[in-house]
Amino acid sequence: MEKNVLVNLDELDGKDVIDISGTVLGQVKGSRVSVKNWRITHLKVKLSNQAAEQLGFKKRFGSASVCMPVSLVSAVGDVITTESTLSELRQTAEIIECPE
Repeated sequence: MEKNVLVNLDELDGKDVIDISGTVLGQVKGSRVSVKNWRITHLKVKLSNQAAEQLGFKKRFGSASVCMPVSLVSAVGDVITTESTLSELRQTAEIIECPE
């Protein structure tokens, strides 16, 4: 049975995002919310240099930011963990550049 857990959006900002193997992907710098159902759809993640390079995103103004669907998140705690490795995430088209 799925349990609803409420999280303050402010608590997500600044959390590190890591892949399932422990590689740091970056930090949460915001979120996207659907006004249709008031659910978070994406996390805006400021990528680390390594993750930006591996995922193929170009840095603009010193860093690359992407929108990562929350469906790729497996756990939220002290850090946010994805359900895949960085190399597996590279294979997905779901991670897109965030419009500013």
